[in-house]
Amino acid sequence: MECLTLKKSNCKNCYKCIRNCPVKSIRFSGNQAYIISNECILCGHCFVVCPQDAKQIVDETEKVKVLMQTGDPVIVSLAPSFVANYDGVGIEAMREALKKLGFYDVEETAIGATMVKREYERMVRQGDQDVIITSCCHSVNLLIQKHFPHLVSCLADVMSPMQAHCMEIKKRIPGAKTVFIGPCIAKKDEAQHYEGMVDAALTFDELTAWLKEENITLEQKSDANENSKARFFPTSGGILKTMSTEHTDYQYMVIDGIENCISALRDIESGKVHKCFIEMSACAGSCIGGPVMEKFHRSPIRGYVSVANYAGSSDFNVEQPDQNELSKEFEVILQKNAVPNDEQIRETLLQMGKVKPEDELNCGSCGYNTCREKAVAILQGKAEISMCLPFLKEKAENISDAIAKNSPNGLIVLNEKLEVQQVNPAARRILNLRTADDILGDHVVRIMEPEDFEQVLSTGRLLRDKREYLAEYGRYVEKTIVYDKDYKTLLGILRDVTEEELQREKKEDISRQTVEIADKVVDKQMRIVQEIASLLGETAAETKIALTKLKESINDE
Repeated sequence: MECLTLKKSNCKNCYKCIRNCPVKSIRFSGNQAYIISNECILCGHCFVVCPQDAKQIVDETEKVKVLMQTGDPVIVSLAPSFVANYDGVGIEAMREALKKLGFYDVEETAIGATMVKREYERMVRQGDQDVIITSCCHSVNLLIQKHFPHLVSCLADVMSPMQAHCMEIKKRIPGAKTVFIGPCIAKKDEAQHYEGMVDAALTFDELTAWLKEENITLEQKSDANENSKARFFPTSGGILKTMSTEHTDYQYMVIDGIENCISALRDIESGKVHKCFIEMSACAGSCIGGPVMEKFHRSPIRGYVSVANYAGSSDFNVEQPDQNELSKEFEVILQKNAVPNDEQIRETLLQMGKVKPEDELNCGSCGYNTCREKAVAILQGKAEISMCLPFLKEKAENISDAIAKNSPNGLIVLNEKLEVQQVNPAARRILNLRTADDILGDHVVRIMEPEDFEQVLSTGRLLRDKREYLAEYGRYVEKTIVYDKDYKTLLGILRDVTEEELQREKKEDISRQTVEIADKVVDKQMRIVQEIASLLGETAAETKIALTKLKESINDE
């Protein structure tokens, strides 16, 4: 079971997770982020920084409820950072509330921390190991196992307090089931990987949701206990605070925050560090700065004060197990990614538009520290070329510039003050502008009447294909104006229709002339017809008179 999952519908392709992932264990495909489990150290940075809550911790509440249904006693190992997460609530109040949920009992993980710190003291006294790195933080353990395999031998071969405590509970109470509750995502993985000790792990957030679901309120109770020095464990330097560090040849160091841990491990790997005992925590401020604490209850100073006020001055009264019982082996977790050669990297850089060394901006916007690191990630199938924002910006600008420069239509971009921000060559030709600098930054009234632009700006309605004559320039244009509210710009598109208008006028003139000629021909024909009719009329009359006289002559005879 994966401890961190991705809610795809929420992932907005912002790259914030990869920018904050210290080991770059996130793969992008189809504009979606995917966690690479084989490389992930479960530090929880991606969960904390994700602005869309696309990263989700796998909830094991139902798993714990199933454990309760078995009838076996289910006992909680409660991380000592609980006092920083639940203000003013002591272990007795937590025990009362969790028993109402159905748990058999609640104990402090700090009991296991006491056993672990005694084992650390033994290792230091023995002095066989050159560099000793504490093994309490599972994220640090994974960091070394996966990304610094040569340093696995530096890890103290000792169980974590969670494991030591749960092992002790099961030895003391036969048949018991154990559930760890704390601020850490990595503990879920540790519980799953090392079987037989911890049956489930919950975060404080899961516990809070469960208590709310059951309408159980935590009471404000103080229950001081002087025999509880190991409660300091979840603070930065807390392990060393509980240990006896006198009369040894070791230097003692505290390193917290994953970036600092990585830097320290590189120094150790290079052979620069010797005879050191290092308390190492992946979270800044140690466990009280854990991912769940930081996401929902981040207050490092107040958290430290809460832990310090609750911790005692001496150890818990616990029987120390045998050294072998607390022993833990750490195996190397090999990475499967092939390392590309220089030629492959150069080819990928070319695809990213990085032709020359100075093109490699190393801006980090894609989430990788350098362009070459990004190229390696692309070759390993973890990243996409489109993640390079300067490359995309330059590509988009080149395309838009090419469109603007080669467009037959004039393009004018104005801001909301109607000041000219951009003008393309076609618009300069239409408006008789020698260069764009002649008008950039000036009010549009210098080159065109502003009324249409003002109307579109005030109404937000598109003006489309308005034909107008620009007398100053002797040109006819078809004008379209678009208002972009998001970018607060006006785009004027001018289509030069002068030739169309001249052709139309020429056709109209020809038509008018044709009509006039036709009218003249008709008039002439009508006159001819009338003249013919007149002549025919006279001839017919004369003929009629002649025939009448002829008829009369014949009758007289």
